[in-house]
Parts: sequence; C-alpha cells; structure tokens
Amino acid sequence: MRQYRKKPIVIGAVQWLGTAEQAAEIVALDPKTIDFKRETPDKIYIQTLEGLMTASPEDWIIQGVSGEFYPCKPDIFRASYEPV
Repeated sequence: MRQYRKKPIVIGAVQWLGTAEQAAEIVALDPKTIDFKRETPDKIYIQTLEGLMTASPEDWIIQGVSGEFYPCKPDIFRASYEPV
C-alpha cells in the first residue's frame, strides 16, 4: 500500500469556551448552518457536509477549505493543527 501525506492547508478556527455570548459570535459566522439553543447551553449545533454535529465547550469550530464549518475535539485539533 502506498503512503500519502495530507497537504498543508490553512484553516480558520475558534475554540468555544462555553459562554452564550461567544456562542452568538460563533453562530454569526454562518447562521444558516450553525445554531445555539438556550435550552441546551452546553451544545452548538452545526449542519456539516456529513450531517448534524454538535460542539461542546472546549471544542474547536473549524472552517474548512470550502467554507464549511465543523466541530473538532481539542486533542484532535492539537494533533492536527499548529498556529501560523
């Protein structure tokens, strides 16, 4: 089997710290695909290319190369990305 390396890309990301105020800022990035409900204040809902996903406090919200948004757990984010 051949091996492949992931191409280096630059993405936009913000870590959600769990506040309703910051959730509103994250929703404003794309109100059509990102939602926050006060009745479930520990979740941000993101409609991704793979379906509906949820982000919990401390998760990273990533904007992909096609402009899409999706959540990423902190350990995966640290293993995959570094600041530029």
